[in-house]
Amino acid sequence: MAEGFAGHHGKGKIESFSAGSKPALEVNPLAVEVMREKGIDISQQKPRSFLDFSETRFELAVTMGCEETCPAALAKKIVDWQIPDPKGKPIDFFRQVRDEIE
Repeated sequence: MAEGFAGHHGKGKIESFSAGSKPALEVNPLAVEVMREKGIDISQQKPRSFLDFSETRFELAVTMGCEETCPAALAKKIVDWQIPDPKGKPIDFFRQVRDEIE
């Protein structure tokens, strides 16, 4: 969802990527649904691993409640938002997380 918002609100200004320590096989359908409610289509995004970016250096990494699994060495600046993972939760929780990210 964060990558979707970054791509939408920062279009033409920033390049955004999303990755995790244990990526799913596909974007969670509830995330797709709640982002669609905001007019943002994330259905074509693909979950990626931090390892996919091991050779990439970023200006900024925004983390969402990670600890030792975060790729701190991949970015000049790290900001941790402490946002809960909505996986396995009801759609209303996905909406809360979506709104907090936005």
